[in-house]
Amino acid sequence: MTRHDPISLTTVSAEFIQDWLDALRSRCTPEEMTSLLERAGLQAGPMAPNQRVTLNEIAQLYQLAAPETGDEMMGLWSRPIRPRALQHLVTVQRGASSQTSALYRFSTFWNLLLDDFYFDLRSRPNEVELALVPYLGETQPQRFGHMLILKLAHGLLSWLSGSETPVQMVCFAFPRPEFAADYSVVFPCPVEFDAPQTSIRFDPRQFTRPITRSPEEASVFLERAPLDWIFTGSRVHTNSLRVRAFLYGATWQSCQLTDAARALKMTPRTLNRRLKDEGTSFQDIKDALRRDIAIRALQQSTDSIDQIAFDTGFSAPANFHRAFRKWTNRTPGSYRM
Repeated sequence: MTRHDPISLTTVSAEFIQDWLDALRSRCTPEEMTSLLERAGLQAGPMAPNQRVTLNEIAQLYQLAAPETGDEMMGLWSRPIRPRALQHLVTVQRGASSQTSALYRFSTFWNLLLDDFYFDLRSRPNEVELALVPYLGETQPQRFGHMLILKLAHGLLSWLSGSETPVQMVCFAFPRPEFAADYSVVFPCPVEFDAPQTSIRFDPRQFTRPITRSPEEASVFLERAPLDWIFTGSRVHTNSLRVRAFLYGATWQSCQLTDAARALKMTPRTLNRRLKDEGTSFQDIKDALRRDIAIRALQQSTDSIDQIAFDTGFSAPANFHRAFRKWTNRTPGSYRM
């Protein structure tokens, strides 16, 4: 099977994007919504909570929906974000002399556009915090919208520096959802819920000087959106993603917890405890990697389903079909492009 970056192989639960789909429906007719979903490779009807969504499906839906709705944030905010706004934001960011300056420019840009929230940039010697503050206290956060705009800030900083900018913490002003584990795919740091305000925090001592980005590089960044700012390719994610990256680079079918602990330079007991603190386990990570490798193979290879079942360690195709149904609530064939 073709090898891929372990982060790009990652999928998220359908629940993770449900708020986005709900917002998108406010900008579309039912017929337009069905068309967008089908062209992005997503099913038009309701998705089961345990269904998985791939990075490619998220990117394709964004790239179709943003221009066709005339709203580059696709209903996630009370005011539509008109076409070319993100192009202007990237142009503004290219002129920043430091990452702190880039965050200031980011905040002032969005404060001209958003009606229901504003950004407050708070600087302290050991911490820079970009907080999303409601104009009215009773304004409820849109979960996907808050995630996306914080990740845009982080993605732009990472793009300007040429490598992923470390993050201290991300906080969200909404209760911990059932799909909380999906946030670790997006943010390389601890994630807190039920916070007073949504925010992202950085250590300014870890900031690097922005590199000069050409107009051509800016065009590529925008053309690939949201690939380069939602999934920034971290190698310093939580322990669960470090284990996942190790398994993907090793012979994952035969790897055990002790092998991963040795590679991560900790004892098996410590690794097991840290994974438990993140709400997962070594076997859960191994199963999720197996699932995502299978989904990628179904979408991008011409191998038969029986061959993919064998490649992902199943002794019989029937066992693969049963496991796949349990993982995604879909058949393997439904992921074929």
